[in-house]
Amino acid sequence: MNLFSFCFSILLKPVYKVYEKILENRVKKRKMPRHIGIIMDGNRRYAEFFGIDPWKGHNKGADKLEEILDWTNELGIDIVTVYAFSTENFKRSKEEVEHIMDLFEKKFKKLAEDEKIHRNKVKVRAIGNLNMLPKNVVDSIKIAEKATENYSDKGLNICIAYGGRIEIVEAVKRIIERGVSPEDITMEMIKDNLYTGDLPDPDLIIRTGGEVRLSNFLLFQSAYSELFFTEIYFPAFRKIDFLRIIREYQMRNRKFGR
Repeated sequence: MNLFSFCFSILLKPVYKVYEKILENRVKKRKMPRHIGIIMDGNRRYAEFFGIDPWKGHNKGADKLEEILDWTNELGIDIVTVYAFSTENFKRSKEEVEHIMDLFEKKFKKLAEDEKIHRNKVKVRAIGNLNMLPKNVVDSIKIAEKATENYSDKGLNICIAYGGRIEIVEAVKRIIERGVSPEDITMEMIKDNLYTGDLPDPDLIIRTGGEVRLSNFLLFQSAYSELFFTEIYFPAFRKIDFLRIIREYQMRNRKFGR
């Protein structure tokens, strides 16, 4: 994103709103993905673009996720899994990590009390090595999970202190610990022992921020996911961008290796 394109998008906003409504009506007539994954990338670069502190970019990203949950609910998408914080992200500066952890604490507590979460019966779950997180964050996660544990209509899975490779290793370890011999281990066993073992694999994965890779996100689960990459920084991701991705997803012929 550059300054010209940003200013141009502001000028065209009324036109985009009309087109957005037309596009929304069209995609609603076709089959929706049931489960989408989102790599929420570009918060820091968004902050740098606007000359603000990095953690303010993360705040903007957290607000954007709330918008996206509104969009997915409107479209009838049942499950959203987002990559919020990887195990590698702990290598960032102490100040930035502390701000992010404080943001997680606040947002999980907010999810526990969010009227829309309860109205839409969204089950909130944190996915990852939660032992790596500060106690205050773990406590707020437990509050959100407890408040929504009886819901099953929709799901919001937040990958925090998460790494896809470690997830697979831990799944295999759990299988072996039960006494299963190596030759008897199946793909279904591994799938069932992942953090997402009770969920369908994501139909599509979206990555914002311009990078074209999965970066250790849902490596096993994404084998047949449709992948979409956009240069837009996550806080600037618009509903029209989301609808365009859904439209392209609906146009793809998913063969699952057949």
